[in-house]
Amino acid sequence: MFDPLFSLKGKRTLITGGAGSLGTLIAHSFAERGAIVTVQDLDKARVDAVKDSIVKNRANVFTIAADLSSASECKVVVEEANQLMGGLDIVVNTAGINRRKPISEVTEDDFDAIVSVNMKAIYFISQAAHPIMKAAGGGVIVNMSSLSARYSFNTISVYAATKAAVSSITRSTAREWAKDKIRVNCIEPSVIKTDFTKPLWGEPHRTKWFDETTPIGRLSNPDEIIGSVIFLATDASSYITGQSIVIDGGILSGGDWDSYA
Repeated sequence: MFDPLFSLKGKRTLITGGAGSLGTLIAHSFAERGAIVTVQDLDKARVDAVKDSIVKNRANVFTIAADLSSASECKVVVEEANQLMGGLDIVVNTAGINRRKPISEVTEDDFDAIVSVNMKAIYFISQAAHPIMKAAGGGVIVNMSSLSARYSFNTISVYAATKAAVSSITRSTAREWAKDKIRVNCIEPSVIKTDFTKPLWGEPHRTKWFDETTPIGRLSNPDEIIGSVIFLATDASSYITGQSIVIDGGILSGGDWDSYA
């Protein structure tokens, strides 16, 4: 039996980027805990595959295949999810893309593509969810940011900038919407071992760097992120809003200057 503080039973949840590795896991985890889930992603075949896998667990699940790069489409997705589920209690924004290039090689198309999904979509998904949640007496938004919002890495300058923006948007929306009983928080994880990040952890020298720099001594697995998402989405965090939870295995806790002695 689940602790009622962490209950998601009957909570109508929209998960953007829900066919990605992390989004899929979140969808499964929420459905297992009784949530009604709408999975959004760009490709219909992928969201349908997620639905099929969740239906096997006898969960209520809906899918929306849509591009979130425009504000109007974000609004359509939120309104459709609201209609499909008969309400909207939680939004989990996991949609994101990256194009890894040195700053000197980033094109305007690269810049616009990353910003439109990682920053613009979260902003306008949240904006569209606000009046629905306000009218219902409140809600929760959980955004997926990144450790790169506060710790720089090579070749991901635009991605990092958008994630810093996500953390900032989280604070702004939390501040403005607290009066409407809408809580907004975000998670800033280090590299999670998913298909999305495989170009990083698939390189031995980068894995070595993370293993040696991270106090815990390794990268995180996707299931190590889920607990924080559930915590922020449920009544267990009822007095928390506008915050960023860093999940980095201790990277930001400091360094060991004797480690190479």
